[in-house]
Amino acid sequence: MTPKALALSLLLATLPLSAGAQTVPETLEQVQLSFAPVVKAAAPAVVNIYATRVVAAQDSPFAGDPVFERFFQQFGTAQPQVQNSLGSGVILAADGIVVTNYHVVGQATEIRVVLNDRREFAATVMLGDEEADLAVLRLQDASGLPVLPIRNSDEVQVGDLVLAIGNPFGVGQTVSSGIVSGLARSSLQVGQGRGYFIQTDAAINPGNSGGALVDTAGRLVGINTAILTRDGGSNGIGFAIPSNLVSSVVAQAQAGATAFARPWAGLSGQGMDAALAESLGMDRPDGVLVSDLHPASPFAAVGIKPGDVILTVDGAATNTPQEMMFRLAARGVGADAAVTWFADGAVNEGRVALIAPPDDPPADPQTVSDRVPLRGLTVARINPAQIAAYDLPLMAQGVVVTDVQDYAAGSGLQPGDILLAVNGESVAVPEDVLDLAQMQTRVWVVDVVRQGQALRLRFRI
Repeated sequence: MTPKALALSLLLATLPLSAGAQTVPETLEQVQLSFAPVVKAAAPAVVNIYATRVVAAQDSPFAGDPVFERFFQQFGTAQPQVQNSLGSGVILAADGIVVTNYHVVGQATEIRVVLNDRREFAATVMLGDEEADLAVLRLQDASGLPVLPIRNSDEVQVGDLVLAIGNPFGVGQTVSSGIVSGLARSSLQVGQGRGYFIQTDAAINPGNSGGALVDTAGRLVGINTAILTRDGGSNGIGFAIPSNLVSSVVAQAQAGATAFARPWAGLSGQGMDAALAESLGMDRPDGVLVSDLHPASPFAAVGIKPGDVILTVDGAATNTPQEMMFRLAARGVGADAAVTWFADGAVNEGRVALIAPPDDPPADPQTVSDRVPLRGLTVARINPAQIAAYDLPLMAQGVVVTDVQDYAAGSGLQPGDILLAVNGESVAVPEDVLDLAQMQTRVWVVDVVRQGQALRLRFRI
């Protein structure tokens, strides 16, 4: 026996044996395990993505100024700027379906995808969703590509070994290893929306965005999307979008959708704490407390009411509103979900239909087309579909601005404004706006609610 082998055998002899199924390595070869077979199988399905977007030039800060505009009118001509972004992606279908982050390819005018074997393909966006930070690409004239299998992300546990594969800093495909260091991370904000993430300490750096987080069997468990950092580098806290949501987004893209349709819950709520749990007679602070419920909500249809606590969706705990919405989005519109909730000292069960936000009552959009100061203003009746589209308060009623063009563009109105009154006359239905737009006056006063804040807009003609 060699000295190295002898030393190894003595070391192993001192290790405690557990009663479980795990066994202690008995040879040097067993100790010197490698991730190389996993990487060899998974890496060909991870691609590099190069995106180009043209950004419109900003107007001069002196444009329109009655004094300074003429002095600086020759101070150079602003030109549109070309921005390049670098990221990674994962092939999920042999005919060229690739998933990546929305922030990698959003608003791109040209997308080029480079495979691990150096083949290059032009790509177009099939579906992009900024809130989920996911985009599905179609590679042109692609077939027979390597595919990464997908694992059910609900099976992932804290402590599982994972590998992050991507193209950090443009140096080429790189693999880093680590563990799943946290689940149900829902406080992080990426882009315009909040997400629900798997946390890992596998190193993720700029350029890894859109790359694969895989398990030791080479299966996709998440799409790497963000890091928690103070200096721009990896500090060992990275986040990945769970594969179950990725599967739902890709399925909708393959079905022909260009926008991701989320099930509508029709409720607002908050996470529980010890004080709330005690006041409701619960022995621990689990679930999401329902604070408001739309009458058309599918949760209301099964008997849930404000003050109840939603505990699980399809058997999985839901301790934040973001976690609950992730569970619904992963199931998808048209399915249903088993739900348990706590009400009046008892736990109840039911099945909730996962529906798109109803367009009921009909939105009845109306556009001011006459030659009047509000020409080009389009409004609609507020209903669940409009509430979801413009992120309005759950119980909002009345009329919402959906488009502002032509003369109305100078009024200060914006899509998503809830229109309350025009020149002191209240607005209840879209037809009211058509009538009030005919007023013969040079001074206009429009009352709106914008992102929960009451505003009064004034303009003259």
